[in-house]
Amino acid sequence: MDEVIMDQIMYAAHQAVSWIASLAIIFGGVVPYIPQYRDIRRTQNAEGFSTYVCLVLLVANILRILFRFGHFFETPLLWQSVIMIITMLIMLNLCTSVRMATELNTKRRSFTDFDWNYFWSWSGFVDYLQCVLAFTVMAAYVTYLLLDSVLFVESLGFLAVFTEAMLGTPQLYCNYQNKSTEGMSIKMVLMWTSGDTFKTDYFLLTQAPVQFWICGLLQVCVDLAILFQVYYFSRYPQKPVSHTTHTTSAKAL
Repeated sequence: MDEVIMDQIMYAAHQAVSWIASLAIIFGGVVPYIPQYRDIRRTQNAEGFSTYVCLVLLVANILRILFRFGHFFETPLLWQSVIMIITMLIMLNLCTSVRMATELNTKRRSFTDFDWNYFWSWSGFVDYLQCVLAFTVMAAYVTYLLLDSVLFVESLGFLAVFTEAMLGTPQLYCNYQNKSTEGMSIKMVLMWTSGDTFKTDYFLLTQAPVQFWICGLLQVCVDLAILFQVYYFSRYPQKPVSHTTHTTSAKAL
């Protein structure tokens, strides 16, 4: 009798841990963007955050969802992609509204201009939605045509996780260009690092496709490189620290 009760307790504990891990996977990726979102909203300045981070995550998660049609993987990873797409659209909406409020004299650029020089630097949030929708339709159509090809499906899976592994690269380059990490939320990067480490461990424990955990390790390395930038630019400043407050634009929202 005691053994039966113990088995039930162990089973319940295992289920609880499994649920907690699944919830952490689904919503954990969103958490790092909360401090960055609050910083942008508070300062009304989005210059320190690279919107190409949003581009990378949108592409990666759209491709990951399409990959699941050809190669099944854990359902929490599917929901993670859906939640992340919604989060990135919210971030883009905020950055676009802040930019429009602070750059009143800038010429408006739109997706339908098809000007490569201003790709992902459009004036309206609707333009980003049009681009994401166009990419989704095109990628879905190609996937539908080649879904029976094992090579294509596996390549699609690798492309999805490799793109996500490059998540921190735009921010890394943005910091390098600015010679500073001012305006970037350090909390966001710390959460990236801890989240990517947990996610990579999750991939290994659940025996996710090999593409997932290899690119997870690469993602952790990029996170560590950004943290090194934080240390380096704080220890050896490359330019004067700006103390400008955005009081005028803060009234816009």
